[in-house]
Order: sequence, then C-alpha cells, then structure tokens
Amino acid sequence: MNDGYFCQHALVGGVVESSVRVTVAGGRFASIDVGSEPEPADRRLRGLTLPGLANVHSHAFHRALRSRTQRESGSFWTWRDVMYRATEQLDPERYHALARAVFAEMALAGITAVGEFHYVHHQPDGTPYDDPNAMGEALLVAAADVGVRMVLLDTLYLHGGLDGAGYVEPTGAQLRFADRSAAAWADRVSQCRSDGDRRRLGAAIHSVRAVDPDAMGVVAAWAEDRHAPVHAHVSEQTGENDACHERFAITPLAVLHRSGAVTDRFTAVHATHVTDHDIELMAGTGSTVCMCPTTERDLGDGIGPTSRMVEAGLPLAVGSDSHAVIDAFEEARAIELDERLRSRRRGVHRADDLFRAVSISGHRSLGWDDAGTIAVDRRADLVTVSLDSVRTAGAGPDATLEAVVFAAAASDVTHVVIDGRPIVTDGAHVDIDVPRALDESIRALMGD
Repeated sequence: MNDGYFCQHALVGGVVESSVRVTVAGGRFASIDVGSEPEPADRRLRGLTLPGLANVHSHAFHRALRSRTQRESGSFWTWRDVMYRATEQLDPERYHALARAVFAEMALAGITAVGEFHYVHHQPDGTPYDDPNAMGEALLVAAADVGVRMVLLDTLYLHGGLDGAGYVEPTGAQLRFADRSAAAWADRVSQCRSDGDRRRLGAAIHSVRAVDPDAMGVVAAWAEDRHAPVHAHVSEQTGENDACHERFAITPLAVLHRSGAVTDRFTAVHATHVTDHDIELMAGTGSTVCMCPTTERDLGDGIGPTSRMVEAGLPLAVGSDSHAVIDAFEEARAIELDERLRSRRRGVHRADDLFRAVSISGHRSLGWDDAGTIAVDRRADLVTVSLDSVRTAGAGPDATLEAVVFAAAASDVTHVVIDGRPIVTDGAHVDIDVPRALDESIRALMGD
C-alpha cells in the first residue's frame, strides 16, 4: 500500500499548484494528482510543499564556532586560527555527536541531502586512526542516524600553504588534515564504504593552497573511475589568487582545469574572486558553482560575480559552509540581495532560479540526479513551509514561492519527508531533541 500526502499547495513542474495529492512507494513518488481530493489516511501538509533542499557545502565541526568568532575583529585568516583550535578537540566519538546534532539542525531546515567537505582525517599529531576512515565513518553514521542523505566529499590536503617559493609543510592543526601523498589519500578513501544510495563517496581538493597540480590529477582520476563528484574551494580569498599567480602565473581555477579536475562533475565552492576566463572555463565544461553567502559575508570574503556566472550558463548551488546560520532560504535569497548591493539592480536572480539552486541544481552537484523535484519515480523528498507565520503571512496566491524564497526562515519548515520517510513533523525531529543535542555536543567539544 502506498503512503499518501495531501498538500494544500505544492511546487510541481516549477509551478505552484493547489490541492495536490502525492503517493509514495519504495521511497519514490508513485503518483501526483493536481486538483485532487484527500484520502482518509493521507497525511495533510498545510502550507507550500517543496522538493527537498540540498546543502552542497558543509564543514560540520564549524558549527561549534557559531557566535564564538564574533567577539573580535579580524579576517578570514584570524577566523581560521580559531577554527584550527577547535579541531584539536575532535575525535570520532565527539565528531559523531556533534555532526548528528548539526545534520539534525539541517533536517529541521528542510535539508534532505548534504555534501560534507571532510578534511579532519587523522589524530592530532597526524597519525592515522586504527581505522584510517574513522572520522569519515563518524560523519556517515551521524547522517544516517538523522535520516539525511550524505555525500562524504573526502578531501585531499597535502600542504600547509603556497607562496612564490612553492608549497610549505603542514604544521599544527594541519597535521590532522594531511595524508602522506595523493596516492595514500586514494588508497585510504577507496577503503571507505558506500552503499551507492543514501551514503555515497565523492572527492574534494581542499584548495590550490593545500594541493599541488600533480596531486589534483590523482583526485581527478580517482573520481573519473567512479563517476564521483569533485569539489574544491576556489578563489575564496584574494590572497589565494595572489599566491597562485605568483607561483603558477594563472588563476586557481586554471590550475584545477589543467589538472583535469574541472568537468561536468566539478563544483567550485565560493568562486568569489574568479575571472571572466575562469567563468568561461567552468561553463564550457558544465561545472557548477556553490555559493555560501552567509559564510562569505561572515568572513568578509566579498561578493561573487553571480550575474556573470548565470549569463554564462553556469548552474548555481548553495551551502551553509561554516554554519554561521543553517537556512537554505537565507542562502538562496542572499545571492540576489548581495548582487543588488554590487550591481544596484533588482531582479537579477528570480525566485524560481534561486529555488532551483537549493533544490535540483544542488542535488545534481552531489550526484543525485533523481532528486530535487516532485515528479513520478523521483526520490520522495517533501519539505512543507508554513504560509501563515509572521514572515510569510499575507502572501498573495501568485507570490507563494517568492514569499518562501525571500521571506521564510528555516523555522517556518513544519514537515520534512526524505526518501518517503517522515523525518520532521510539526517542526520537530521525530527522534532527536535537536537544541539539546547541539548544546551538549558543543559544550563537550569546547569545554564549556
């Protein structure tokens, strides 16, 4: 027997429809009927029901830094020093507890799939754990506990920095991040388990600062053999561009492109300071750009050239990155609102385009081509947003999607279904007291 859901309003085929009944079988949509009547056993979803949201770029342990890094002035580099200190306290048990709470916070926000850009691999002195993938496994188990799909983007990190003289050795907290070589990274990651469905593996190149061009090629080849996604931090800081140009006389994106990493499975994270030529290279290969506006503004990174990206045909996705906030709607609208500040024009990015970034484009960036839309045979992910909160009340019938994208908050999400399984009901996770889990795991990590 199929499970039934009756939606007051739902986004179907890019159009907001009313009185939509969907049925689910085997974790996928079995039928979709617009202008229908509910069946007695149907679960009723009041508000606007959307396909699942994708969080393309996450560093779960950064959640412990929220608010703690707001007490002093500085830059990305001073923020990084605080982040390094937090990594010293992580172990597989603490990481699992923290990540479980963070992924549950994401579920409350309507996020049904996450790309975890994972680089804290080893013990504090750089020695591998007995299970060399113990930290990655902690993250994968945490996502499964919550009910969120996850791609573990296992990250290659070899060097401690880049300047005109070349690469420098990793030191301090960086020892936890660094594998002995690209070949050692590939051997370790190949031992990590994936079910090919809800628990998947991908690859990440930390940045041109931490990975040399030859090693980038090893990552690209590993991913090509497995048809896996490849992500990389790209031109987040002007200092990164300057060091790269001094050493290689080209941009970070151009280095990645020459190394074979930039393909239709590649996602450039941030791309805040990319050039027009970089944009052409990515558009020509069918790559994606993941914007992380709440983190980029929190760290003072700058505003990325999203209007030029879209004009070139580059799909956009979003990530909460450092988790200054976890709110996919805020990430989406920030793309447009930041562009308004930069260009002094309104309406460069429409609500439906912004929603595509947090749904279908985001899922495709992570390798889930069968998610992000309410359609028969697609993954049965549903996210219901209240239309009668103080933020969304009063929206006209022709502006419900705009109300959600430009005004709703994560706290307006009332129900979440992932692969046909209810995960959030009436604004609460079905299994986890999320505020308590966050408080306890962060205090245990930070010593409060």
